[in-house]
Amino acid sequence: MTDMPGPAAFTRSTETIASMGIAKGTGHAPIGCVFAIAGASSRVLLDRALLEMLSLDPDPIVAAAGQVGSQIKMRVGSAWLVANVRALKLEDNSGTCIAADIDFLGEGDEERLTGKLYNFRRGVTRYPMPGCEVFPVTAADLRQVYAADDRAAIAIGTVYPTQDIPASLYIDAMLGKHFALVGSTGTGKSTSAALILHRICELAPQGHIVMIDPHGEYAAAFRDNGAIYDVNNLAMPYWLMNFEEHCEVFLTTSGSDRQVDADILAKCLLAAKQRNRLGQEIAKLTVDAPIPYLLSDLTNLIGLEMGKMDRAGDTAPYLRLKSKIDEIRADPRYGFMFSGMLVADTMATFLARIFRMPGDGKPISIVDVSGVPSDITSVVVAVLSRMTFDFAIWSRNEPQRPVLLVCEEAHRYIPAGNDQTNSVGRILARIAKEGRKYGVSLGLITQRPSDLAEGVLSQCGTIIAMRLNNERDQAFVRAAMPEGARGFLDSIPALRNRECIICGEGVAIPIRVSFDGLEESRRPASSDPLFSQLWKNVGGEDQIIARTIQRWRAQGK
Repeated sequence: MTDMPGPAAFTRSTETIASMGIAKGTGHAPIGCVFAIAGASSRVLLDRALLEMLSLDPDPIVAAAGQVGSQIKMRVGSAWLVANVRALKLEDNSGTCIAADIDFLGEGDEERLTGKLYNFRRGVTRYPMPGCEVFPVTAADLRQVYAADDRAAIAIGTVYPTQDIPASLYIDAMLGKHFALVGSTGTGKSTSAALILHRICELAPQGHIVMIDPHGEYAAAFRDNGAIYDVNNLAMPYWLMNFEEHCEVFLTTSGSDRQVDADILAKCLLAAKQRNRLGQEIAKLTVDAPIPYLLSDLTNLIGLEMGKMDRAGDTAPYLRLKSKIDEIRADPRYGFMFSGMLVADTMATFLARIFRMPGDGKPISIVDVSGVPSDITSVVVAVLSRMTFDFAIWSRNEPQRPVLLVCEEAHRYIPAGNDQTNSVGRILARIAKEGRKYGVSLGLITQRPSDLAEGVLSQCGTIIAMRLNNERDQAFVRAAMPEGARGFLDSIPALRNRECIICGEGVAIPIRVSFDGLEESRRPASSDPLFSQLWKNVGGEDQIIARTIQRWRAQGK
């Protein structure tokens, strides 16, 4: 593939091709020929003069023929092969011959009478021979390529650079194998995520979607078709935590001291749960079982155990645990989870609310964790994620109710590193690996894909990549994308706002999309402040500061 023919040889080949006239079903003369075939990636020769003539074509797809990221087609037997242009190189000094590296995307049948492409599918069953004619793809071809078949799909925008070819996502394939939406800050990532979720809600008004919102942006977008939960109405009982999550909240030490504290907590926690009637009905109760218990019972049991110690020095672990639990009980910021009002068995009610079962036409729960104290934010997200996964596991013998878990700012919860040091990282990584087996779909939204744990992004069957400014992030996404999308990847740094590259299970072939607009009332509250305008406003600063300090001291209460 490195030894190219001279310009004279190429001129003869294109003259021969041009002499054949316009081929049936293309509407255009050939623009080149196949030079070398090497499996998925091959090379074609394009006539620069013909490409310049096509650049004036009224069809924007034809006008872009031969450019990096554009598509070309070639006839093999009774099928049309469609390929994506990945790289271009001028091969001769006279500038007549352009060599293009291409990646085959798929094939479609040729209509016998008109020669048009239809019934497009991914993959290639028969490769062209060197010398095969190459034609520009037309807008009509792309309509067939990107046409949503009889599978359930949502329309999210238009295929670039057209204005009228709809771009659709196959919802079952996208959710069945997870998806990721990545993009730098300011590219329209939050609005695009809201658009996709709105479309899913419209398609499935009785669905079950849980979104973790770390900045309180999405409540404004889903006020009409979703349930909004924050620290004021979440009411998530503390006893839903498993033992690992209890340790993250109640233990303050590390090393060997942490193991001692954990052993004491496990013993007392199990005893506290055994005091509940529900715990007494279970023959072999474990410390991880979601059984209600009283925090006062737990501290009393710790005190009783401490009283059995012979030496005062042995009481330090008990005092540490007791003081930490008392501190959390007394802190009003933790009231949404550690309130004394949350001791009743409300597990069924909580799951029904969060998972929207039934949803009453509002299929999405927005869980705003922006008001949660930072030291337990990851635990709250861990509990919600684990409850989603555990519910799917323990309801396997029931009529299936798949749940979509969407995690904004995912790099905060699944950070890069060889071992996940917190419970939320472990459970989200497990959902990424095993969730689809049990009907749990994971949607990850992040501006720093390179900070995600290794392997998590590659578990996402559909990747929606908006503009990424950081080279490390680009390389990370490039490694996770399939081979056929390589021609699109080079355009990621040059994408405009609200544009993206989509590849994977959710689309027929890799696609560049311009997202649809979203009404102001359905957008998240994530717009950037207009400094030049806001700094012109003066007056009332004393009242602003006074009100802010009051809320600050009351911690929002």
